[in-house]
Amino acid sequence: MKKLIFIILIIVLAFVGIKYYNIDKIILKKIYEKEYDEYVEKNAKENNIDPNLVYAIIKVESNFKEGVVSSSGAVGLMQLMAPTAKDVATKMGKEFDIDMLYNAKDNIMLGAKYYSLLIEKYGNITVALMAYNAGSGNVDKWIKNGTIKADGTDAENIPYKETNNYVRKILRDYEIYKELYK
Repeated sequence: MKKLIFIILIIVLAFVGIKYYNIDKIILKKIYEKEYDEYVEKNAKENNIDPNLVYAIIKVESNFKEGVVSSSGAVGLMQLMAPTAKDVATKMGKEFDIDMLYNAKDNIMLGAKYYSLLIEKYGNITVALMAYNAGSGNVDKWIKNGTIKADGTDAENIPYKETNNYVRKILRDYEIYKELYK
């Protein structure tokens, strides 16, 4: 009986401590870190993107692992494909080198610029996220044939399960970042 009372007391104290000391936010900030902030903040500002959205993209794409390479060949923090990154670098007037994708500073610079170009093209963050994951060609086709609306309000209709989940995760993480780092 004493053991049960002790366990209940620990649970109650833990709950009170979590609320009183904001331990829940402390724990969440460990899960939703803001690594590479000097690059994220700079490039988000230059591209008129909320930095919290860039953090959410990086969190979902690579979980802040700088040199990660996906099974499809996407590289780095923002998981860029080499041809896409080369195209973005060219548009920025920069010389492209594959090593840029493995470098946090350059990967974030190219990824933020690429995402800003998608926002410019589609006019909203949800459809831009779809294109970031599935490619502009697919998104253009989905809009043209009425699978999704151009304003992204029916994102649940994304035909690729991976892209559907991807967009949901980033939008969820974006809201978490905004709430944690007000």
